Amino acid sequence: MQRMNLPQTVKTTAFKQRKMKKKVIIINGPNLNLVGKREPDVYGDMSFDDFFEDLREVYEADITLSHYQSNVEGELINKIQEVGFSFDAIILNAGGYTHTSVAIRDAVAAVKAPTIEVHISNPYAREEFRHTSLMSGVCRGVIAGFGLESYALAIDSFL
Repeated sequence: MQRMNLPQTVKTTAFKQRKMKKKVIIINGPNLNLVGKREPDVYGDMSFDDFFEDLREVYEADITLSHYQSNVEGELINKIQEVGFSFDAIILNAGGYTHTSVAIRDAVAAVKAPTIEVHISNPYAREEFRHTSLMSGVCRGVIAGFGLESYALAIDSFL
């Protein structure tokens, strides 16, 4: 088999693409700012901010990881639209909006970045109204019930 003689610019570009870190954002919805304080039997006692710093350290070689949280539906939509064409992936925990927001679902469907739906708890082991996700049908996959580790599993799915 004969090797192709590629121009130096193609070689350089290919090398840079292999070395570039993926840009991944975790977007958390309402009440997830209270993780570590709110219902520790369901969500654990570690704050999301502390867990996020651990995630950054673990994945720093491969991923530029950022985080956004809002209790406001429109702000979540704006963030999805802002990053959905420039980031490599979105990890979305829409919180209670998972079960109610057609608008967030539409934003996820509209952007290019693949999205993983994440839940800290297992919605199917909770109240019946939590058993329906409006997000699942437009997400690449769903990870639920593994506590904060659900986020790490979602990141691993993009590596």
